[in-house]
Amino acid sequence: MNPDSIREILRQVRYPGFSRDIVSFGLVKDVRVEDGVTVVKIEVSTRDPKVPEQIFKDCHAALDAVPGIGSVKVDIDVKDAPAAAGGSGVGKSSIPGVKRVIAVASGKGGVGKSTVAANLAVALAATGARVGLCDCDLYGPSVAQMFGVNDRPMANERDEIIPLEAHGIQLMSMGFLLDDRSPVIVRGPMATRYTQQFLRQVAWDDLDYLVLDMPPGTGDIQLTIVQTVTVDGALIVTTPQEVALIDARKAVSMFAKVNVPILGLVENMAWFECDAGKKYYLFGEGGGVREAEAMNVPLLGRIPIDVVTRERADSGAPVALMEPSANAVSAAFHQLAAGICKRV
Repeated sequence: MNPDSIREILRQVRYPGFSRDIVSFGLVKDVRVEDGVTVVKIEVSTRDPKVPEQIFKDCHAALDAVPGIGSVKVDIDVKDAPAAAGGSGVGKSSIPGVKRVIAVASGKGGVGKSTVAANLAVALAATGARVGLCDCDLYGPSVAQMFGVNDRPMANERDEIIPLEAHGIQLMSMGFLLDDRSPVIVRGPMATRYTQQFLRQVAWDDLDYLVLDMPPGTGDIQLTIVQTVTVDGALIVTTPQEVALIDARKAVSMFAKVNVPILGLVENMAWFECDAGKKYYLFGEGGGVREAEAMNVPLLGRIPIDVVTRERADSGAPVALMEPSANAVSAAFHQLAAGICKRV
């Protein structure tokens, strides 16, 4: 056996709760074979003692079963995860030029997560903060459309991507690099590499908040972000129906496992109000309220669904740009931004 063959065997070991292996995540720091003893050194950032314990067991299960491998020693160095909101880590970020990072996530697609992320960024900027928005949904980027940006980003002398800007928000998205008909066809490791490049190799300029529009679900990109970036909190977006709430619970559980604080829940598309003033609960009534209580997290907003929100998203001018007094959805997003500021 040699170090390369040992690493290939360790690719069988998944990070607990996720599909990606510990080698491609970069957790295996050193592999040595000396005098019949195989030594594996692993570094994990977590506050959950079950995570390194499971990795230790799975590494031994994979390696001990190899004929003639001899003695196996697995050393795991456990480092503290980033501090929770309100702790010593608030106000610091591992991304140059960024003070606080807010992840906007959902358990499933189709709940309006990108709409919430875009309008939250605009509403935060209305408070006087400097705000950026990074579209981490590589396979379905929508930030370019929602902000009406068709330009290609340039690079500076340090080979950093200069973010584009619209409505006072610094922006980065895969949508800036592709035309409307070009799909992103990449496997997990390449997708996570693109994500890290968008976060660390972009010249973010003195941001108070960087909003991350996360991909739907609980996959490799999400874990890569929380393992490599100090995330000050996650905002979970859902619609009131049970089908969406089931997946929202999974998203909350995923962030809890990796010690990212849950800022709260947003119930999107909560109702539709007709011209006569009657409310229609198209996706059920009060699901987000009940779920927030059950999960013991704040319900930070209930966002109505209306035609203006859709029209302005399609035209590249998010509804939160409107005066809150002129539109109920805009008012809801500005209230959401105020709640986020208090939480972080």
